[in-house]
Amino acid sequence: MDTAHTEEPRWLSEEEQRVWRAYVHATALLEDHLDRQLQRDAKMPHIYYVLLACLSEAPHRQLRMTELAMKMKITRSRLSHAVARLEKSGWVRREDCPSDKRGQFAIITDQGLKVLMQAAPGHVDAVRRAVFNRLSPDQQKAFGEALQIIAEGLQPKDAGADLPWLR
Repeated sequence: MDTAHTEEPRWLSEEEQRVWRAYVHATALLEDHLDRQLQRDAKMPHIYYVLLACLSEAPHRQLRMTELAMKMKITRSRLSHAVARLEKSGWVRREDCPSDKRGQFAIITDQGLKVLMQAAPGHVDAVRRAVFNRLSPDQQKAFGEALQIIAEGLQPKDAGADLPWLR
């Protein structure tokens, strides 16, 4: 008999709850900050920037749509909508997969790469000011190590390589 369902939950301590709430609040604020910066400076939401960056770093600047959805940790329908918007802007194109008639590749275009390269300095500056300039070198190291441990614990074993910047 599985006793895990009959035991009392192990509630967060006051300190753990403080840390968890600070994390949730900070990540919401950071995502909003980066989204607003990219909307203002590059006319794109943060998720489009990350999608373009992911494609720019992929072999031949392309990924299968299913692989891209897995790497981005978003649903295929949300990815399809995002890629359709990026196609409309001329930043991404789709091509059918020659080995699988149901599969498609998302490919960053030269124009998409140019837009990404133009947006990158402002985005990096926003990240630096929002995160790294606020932490000492020791805090940055501890922060990175903690996030790596969390990511490794959550990464499915069969998911393969994750986003390049998480390595």
